[in-house]
Amino acid sequence: MDSPSSDAANSNASQPAAHDAHVSPNAGLGMGMFLIYLLLYVGFMAIAVFNHELFGAVQVGPVNLAIAYGFGLIAAALVLALIYMFFCKPE
Repeated sequence: MDSPSSDAANSNASQPAAHDAHVSPNAGLGMGMFLIYLLLYVGFMAIAVFNHELFGAVQVGPVNLAIAYGFGLIAAALVLALIYMFFCKPE
C-alpha cells in the first residue's frame, strides 16, 4: 500500500520545473532589497553607537534626526515591500 508521503512526492515531481523558473528572480530581487534595507539600518545603528549625540543635535523639520530616521526606516520597509509585491513573479 502506498503511503501518503509517496503520493506527495509523485505529485511534486512535475512542480519543480514551474517552481524553479520563478525562484531565482524572486530570490534575487528579495536579496537585493534586503541588502538595501540592511545598509539603511546599519547606518542608523552606526550613528546610534558611534555618534549618538548627532541624533539629538540635528533637527529635521520639527523633529530630531532619531525620529526622522526611524520613521524613514519604517517608510523604506513599506516601500520596499510594495516594490517587491509589484515585481515579484507569481508561480
